[in-house]
Amino acid sequence: MTDLVLEARGLTKIYGGGRSWRGAPLPRAYAVRDVAIGLERGRTLGIVGESGCGKSTLARMLASLVTPTAGTIHLNGATAAPRGRLSQTKKRPVQYVFQDPIGALNPRKTIRAILATPLVRLARLDRDRTRERLGELMDAVQLRPDALDRYPHEFSGGQAQRIGIARALAANPDIIIFDEPLSALDVSVQAQVLNLLAEVKQRFHLSCIFISHNLAVTEIISDHVAVMYFGRIVEQGPARQLFAHPRHPYTRLLLDSAPVIGRKSKRAGVETAELPNPYDPPDGCAFAARCPNAKERCRIGPAPALQEMAVQHDAACFYPLP
Repeated sequence: MTDLVLEARGLTKIYGGGRSWRGAPLPRAYAVRDVAIGLERGRTLGIVGESGCGKSTLARMLASLVTPTAGTIHLNGATAAPRGRLSQTKKRPVQYVFQDPIGALNPRKTIRAILATPLVRLARLDRDRTRERLGELMDAVQLRPDALDRYPHEFSGGQAQRIGIARALAANPDIIIFDEPLSALDVSVQAQVLNLLAEVKQRFHLSCIFISHNLAVTEIISDHVAVMYFGRIVEQGPARQLFAHPRHPYTRLLLDSAPVIGRKSKRAGVETAELPNPYDPPDGCAFAARCPNAKERCRIGPAPALQEMAVQHDAACFYPLP
């Protein structure tokens, strides 16, 4: 039986709606619609898709930073701290590493104060144990101990992201959600942070959710991948299988659009339709206007549901790629 550390069913997030003071209905937008995902213990789930597809909203619901309009989230916390895990009397099972590393840190507080907050308020550690744990966290993210007495603006983007990872580790989580952790970093620093993520995951026996626009990085770091479009998951499966043999035309479009040195885009010259209006979603498949395989059935609704294409590989398409 699959050991799921996180399972979400029917997750939906609606912004707007309701009625005005005159009783007229107000417009509403579905940021995420009827999403079901599972994260296996010790594995990494990658979530990819264009900007505005709902990736970050989904991640924030999983971390309890945004309240779902509908759906359920079930967490199975570990009954005992695995070997190598930082010991702690209390923990929060899901932690979040934000896209903007500097903006996610309080500029008025030292790194010591930022990291000590979860240690004192969640773990109820005394002063000596807090000092000891701060040293452990600095070692885990490969920063010098003297960094604790500096302020966020004194660090580079890569160093600030390491501090963000240390803050997430301070709560002794089972799951860490990385929301575009590389997008604000220089290319020369991205490889260092990726190596750190791999080391931290192994050392602390973490399960991870990795959100990114970078398909190559997602394929390398993820065990399983979910592809989102217009608030829905349109394809999901094992990373290698999904990238080698995509079944949804949107996944194929993402792969063909990814820049590769020495290769012209396979989509050059192809029309680029705008994304659907979230306040006036189309009937049927939201990708139909951009899909070369779309037929009348795709446009009249209802939207296609995820169907099994191979072992653990699903796609929501009436006419999947061969």
